[in-house]
Amino acid sequence: MTESLPSVLFVCVHNAGRSQMAAGFLRALGQNRVEVRSAGSLPADEINPIAVEAMLEAEIDIRDEQPKVLTTEAVEASDVVVTMGCGDACPFFPGKRYEDWVLEDPAGQGIEAVRSIRDEIRLRVLGLLESLGIEPVAPR
Repeated sequence: MTESLPSVLFVCVHNAGRSQMAAGFLRALGQNRVEVRSAGSLPADEINPIAVEAMLEAEIDIRDEQPKVLTTEAVEASDVVVTMGCGDACPFFPGKRYEDWVLEDPAGQGIEAVRSIRDEIRLRVLGLLESLGIEPVAPR
């Protein structure tokens, strides 16, 4: 008998900054012990280049990721849904664990501000891993 991995969906409006950084941290720190998704209610055309730069400084590469549209199926398939400013656009399903992370939007911000947002996201992802009973692994 195999146990399924816990699954987490990160949602923000454009899926170009906060949710992509959170997904990158969870992939790196969770090391294949968590299924990771991210999406946006109004996805951008590309990931915020300053968010990419900030994550590269943390040795996490999110350059190949693309903003994705939020679907009901993605929410249904996730155990934990972490929202970051998408408001009422996020579907709600009873029995799911929902968290709302109030974080500043990195859109239009310089690298100093985005570093601060990145560091806050990292701390929250570490707390999420702990709540899931998963010991974080340092990124390679």
